[in-house]
Amino acid sequence: MRKSCILMHISSLPSNYGIGKMGKAAFDFVDFLKSAGVKCWQILPLSPTSYGDSPYQSFSVHAGNPYFIDFEVLEGDGLLERHEYDMFDWENEPDKVDYSLLYDNCYDVLHIAYERFKPAKFPDYRKFCTENKKWLDEYALFMALKFRYDGKPWYSWEEDISMHRAKAVAQAKKELKKDIGFHKFIQFEFSRQWKVLKKYANDSGIEIIGDIPIYCALDSVEAWASPKLFWFDKERKPVAVAGCPPDDFSPLGQLWGNPLYDWDYHKKTGYEWWIDRIGAASKLYDIVRIDHFRGFESYYTIPYGNEDATVGEWKKGPNYELFKLAEKKLGKLDIIAEDLGFITPEVRKMLDKCGYPGMKVLQFGFSDGRNEYLPHNYSSTNYYAYTGTHDNETLIGWVETLDKKSLKFALKYLSVKRKKDIPAAVVRAAWGSVAEVAAAQIQDFLDSPKEGRMNTPSTLGGNWEFRTHASDFTPELAKKIKKLNKMYNRA
Repeated sequence: MRKSCILMHISSLPSNYGIGKMGKAAFDFVDFLKSAGVKCWQILPLSPTSYGDSPYQSFSVHAGNPYFIDFEVLEGDGLLERHEYDMFDWENEPDKVDYSLLYDNCYDVLHIAYERFKPAKFPDYRKFCTENKKWLDEYALFMALKFRYDGKPWYSWEEDISMHRAKAVAQAKKELKKDIGFHKFIQFEFSRQWKVLKKYANDSGIEIIGDIPIYCALDSVEAWASPKLFWFDKERKPVAVAGCPPDDFSPLGQLWGNPLYDWDYHKKTGYEWWIDRIGAASKLYDIVRIDHFRGFESYYTIPYGNEDATVGEWKKGPNYELFKLAEKKLGKLDIIAEDLGFITPEVRKMLDKCGYPGMKVLQFGFSDGRNEYLPHNYSSTNYYAYTGTHDNETLIGWVETLDKKSLKFALKYLSVKRKKDIPAAVVRAAWGSVAEVAAAQIQDFLDSPKEGRMNTPSTLGGNWEFRTHASDFTPELAKKIKKLNKMYNRA
């Protein structure tokens, strides 16, 4: 079935409180998608953000972002009063998320709600804690300790607790009991609000596409409490970290800094941790996009402490074996393989075995007629065709970066005469392709300039800040998108 998709993270939803939330604006956006004939809403990881504000560098692979909890829903449950969250300043610029303000204020508001929270009035709370005990207990303790140590990474804590020694952990659980309860409450509220929103989307005929990063952050509960999952030395320091080798776009490569997995350990356990993670994501979302999918075939390793990615080596990953076991245990998986970057014949072989749809990004395509990202070269329908992802320029911004040769080719290929007509033509090319799903960032329908870019890889600061306004989602825009969907049989 041919479908269309709009990519916009929860953080970018309209809001009076500095960042998008899972309240009325989210439900209104679902209504907008339905009226536009869009069948898929793609978001980024729902995880809490840490240093750099990236959802791909999180304190936990399972936890939800506290910033997305809607205060008005808490008010409706009798846990907040309007003045208790209206009294804070939530933004400095109406078009950008200010994460420092959120960090300073959001937890204060949630603490007020927690003081009024009575588990007996919320019968699902105990059930939630029991069902998620496997990750929730350690995460809540980890976050309680983070606040005790003023947000410092776990490897800067006192030695006994940073090394997760049993006696120190038991003592911390006693001393921080109330704080642990607070973080469990946050996760319960996140889960409760998310389930209601997802059900509303599904009942409206819209699937949620969610994203899971391949790697964990170094400053995460997983690295702190489960070091055996990672390639650490005896002092729990990474032997090597993740990234990408140098290429034409990045002469120093990309140094991500995430700890790498001890794949020998994972293999011995039958990939239990990974299968649990994929299973959890498959319940949280309808379709799961796995970031940096090629890393399961082979992955680039950079010695820990290096300042760039110029020195490194490739090592073999678990390949198809992991996904074969996952499907055996979990059943057929609805996964998108993010197969961008350096793709070797071995990676293609793994992708073919898995059978998951890959990605085609049109912004990468305008070099010449042989380019695999151009629609006429798609070898099957088993693709998601994107105008651009969260790591790309907005289409308007991208056009400004084209060199003379690429610009000339784009004009000719898209059959337009003016530079300003290229963005709309790229959208039409994606929608008119044979790809099963055509996708675009919301920015490409809102004609956002280059300032609307969500993320510039390998840069720190100024990312993940893009926001929309309720006035953006007009009936006229919905009608325009629906017309496009009908024209290309995606409605």
